[in-house]
Amino acid sequence: MAKRIGTARRKTRHLFAKPRKMKGKMPLRKFFQTFAPGDRVTLIAEPSVQKGMYFRRFHNSVGTITRRRGFCYELTIKDVTKPKTLIVHPVHLRKL
Repeated sequence: MAKRIGTARRKTRHLFAKPRKMKGKMPLRKFFQTFAPGDRVTLIAEPSVQKGMYFRRFHNSVGTITRRRGFCYELTIKDVTKPKTLIVHPVHLRKL
């Protein structure tokens, strides 16, 4: 099996890019938003914050919040047929 060269953010130039009008300061309420266990959320990356970002395959996926883990949230998504657990910072989450 070939070894991958690069990080988890490679090939994301257009996927994680912000639209031109959305560039600039991010509102703090987005950084400190809270969720309850059982909330359904969409994974939308905030490219200006790399901490707590998920792998690019899960972009625009819908998941369910399981619990809080430090500053981040643990959520379960369904990747084709397998349930997977991700730990994501609230900046990259949007409530459904």
